[in-house]
Amino acid sequence: MSPRSRGWRFRVPAYDAPTDAPIGLVIDPAGGIDTVADDEAIRQSLLLLISTRPGERVMRPEYGCDLHRLVFSPNDDTTAGLAIHFVRQAVERWEPRVEVLRVDANRDPYEATRLEIVLDYRVRATLRAERVEVGVDLQEGVAP
Repeated sequence: MSPRSRGWRFRVPAYDAPTDAPIGLVIDPAGGIDTVADDEAIRQSLLLLISTRPGERVMRPEYGCDLHRLVFSPNDDTTAGLAIHFVRQAVERWEPRVEVLRVDANRDPYEATRLEIVLDYRVRATLRAERVEVGVDLQEGVAP
C-alpha cells in the first residue's frame, strides 16, 4: 500500500528527541532529501503550520497561525484562550487531513513567560489519535 501523504523530513530540536543529527532537512543515505509518510508527514505539517506567521509564505500569505500576536501578552487565562483559538482556527482551516479533538494551553510551571499548547487530533485516513505539543515564549514568540 502506498503512502497517503508524503513530505520532506526535517529535524527540529524543539520537537524531536535529542540526537547528534543536524537541524533542518534530513539527507538520506543516497544523498537525497529524506521523506516521511502518512501520520509523520501530517505531524510535520502541523508543526510547520503552527510555527508559521501569516504573511511569511509569499504565494499563500494567509497560511499560518497567529500565535505571534501573543508576544508580550501576560501569561494568563485570556492569553491561553487566545492561543487555543488561534491553533484551532489554523488547523481547521489549513489541515483537512485531521480532525481537532482538543486544544489546551497552560502556563509552564517552571518558566513564567512560557505557554505550553497541546493539540490532540485524529488523522482522518487512519482514525489514529495523535498529539502535538508546542511552547510559546511570550517574550520572544514560538519557541522550543
